[in-house]
Amino acid sequence: MTTFDTADDLSVRKQTIARHFANASDYDQHASIQQIVCQYLLDSIDHTKQSSVLEVGAGTGQMTRLLAEQVQSEHWVINELCNEQTATLQSTLPAADIMIGDAETIDLAENHSLIVSANAVQWFDNPLSFVTQSAQRLKSGGQLLFSTFTPNNFLQIKTLTSQGLHYPDIDEWQLALDSAGFKNIKLSTQRFDLPFPTPYAILKHMKLTGVSTNQTQVKSEDTQTFVWTKSRLQQFESDYWQHFSEVDETGQLMVNLTYEVLIVSAFKP
Repeated sequence: MTTFDTADDLSVRKQTIARHFANASDYDQHASIQQIVCQYLLDSIDHTKQSSVLEVGAGTGQMTRLLAEQVQSEHWVINELCNEQTATLQSTLPAADIMIGDAETIDLAENHSLIVSANAVQWFDNPLSFVTQSAQRLKSGGQLLFSTFTPNNFLQIKTLTSQGLHYPDIDEWQLALDSAGFKNIKLSTQRFDLPFPTPYAILKHMKLTGVSTNQTQVKSEDTQTFVWTKSRLQQFESDYWQHFSEVDETGQLMVNLTYEVLIVSAFKP
C-alpha cells in the first residue's frame, strides 16, 4: 500500500470542485443514480480477473467497493481528487496505491488491464482527453470503462439558469475513441427522471451530491459566477413549477430533475 498526495498542486477550479465534494458528507445517501450507474459499469467489466486496475475519480468509493467485492487484481491504483477520502478508499482496498490528485495532470502509471471511472470524467477541464490518456495507460487488450453525462443532464437547470458543465455529446466521444485507436466501442445512454416535491429540494439534492449551481464550465477555461439572490430564487421556483411540474400517481404536484448518463466501454487493440 502506498499513498501519494498531490492535492496541493490543484488548480483553483479543481480546488473548488474538491471542496464541494468534501462538504458533501451525505453523498452516498443521496447519490442513488450514481450507485445504479456503478452497478451498470460493474456488469460491463469483461473479465473479473485483472492484472492491474486503475480507478479514476473514486470519490466516496461507491465503485471501489463493488470492484473490491467482485474483481480480483494483482495490482490496484485508486485515484481521487479529495484527500479527505484517503482513509475510506484505503480501508476499502488495503493493498491499493491511493493516488490523491488531479487525474489530468498526475502520473497514474501505465500497463493497466482495466481502467474504470464512475461519474467523474465530466469534472475534467478537458473530458475528451481522458480517452487519449487512457489509451496511453492501458496495455494491449485492456478495457476502458467509464460513465459520464450527456448534454441533456440537468436539462431543467440549464434551461432556467443557463448554468452547468459542458458535456461532450455522444458523437464527440465516438470520434475521440476512434481517433485514439480503440476497438469494440460501445456507447449507451440511460435517462433517469428523479422526482422531488419542490424546486428548492432539487437544489438541495444537487448540493448534497457535490454539484454547485453557482458556477458553470464553458468550453473555454473561463468560469463565470452565478449568484443566487432572493428574487432569482423565487423566479427559479416559479419557472420550474410552470415548465417542469407533473402530477404523480397519488395526485400530488411534483417536479423532476433529469439525469442522462453515457456509459462507454472500449478496448485497446
